Amino acid sequence: MGGSGYAIMALRDDDPEVISGAMTAIGWEKPVSQYEKYVADQRAGLRSVLVATVDGEYAGYVTVWWESPYEPFKGIPEIQDFNVLPRFRRRGIGTGLMDAAEALVAERSDVVGLGVGLYADYGTAQRMYVRRGYIPDGRGILYNLKQVPPGELVRNDDDATLMFTKSLCG
Repeated sequence: MGGSGYAIMALRDDDPEVISGAMTAIGWEKPVSQYEKYVADQRAGLRSVLVATVDGEYAGYVTVWWESPYEPFKGIPEIQDFNVLPRFRRRGIGTGLMDAAEALVAERSDVVGLGVGLYADYGTAQRMYVRRGYIPDGRGILYNLKQVPPGELVRNDDDATLMFTKSLCG
């Protein structure tokens, strides 16, 4: 499956080194072990991982965690760890990955969830999710998946998130 100029398929056993190497090349700390765990999770049915390629070259991926660790999402699959390499952006690959992930979730659930970071590097993702119909779950800012009480200070890093859901019906 895929769109014009790209293909999307399930994560394969030989993908971890390729993906980790591509991430390292752009300065992102994503070790091979992370993707080896994804392969094991996928085999165990805990997670599904969709990988996009352009002319056989790795371009991006998204994962669906079937049992979200976020307690309010109990029973709601969560899209996690969505990345498209910068040189492959603005070609519809991210949209294709999200379409494929949502279609996969829709086979099992009427609702999908996701979390997004709060700093500017997440700006494109924040806007994409809202355009796709995701709405905040109304629980405010989380840090390490725990609600941040009013007045409490937290570090604005990858662990500070806002959680969203989307209905996949109609």
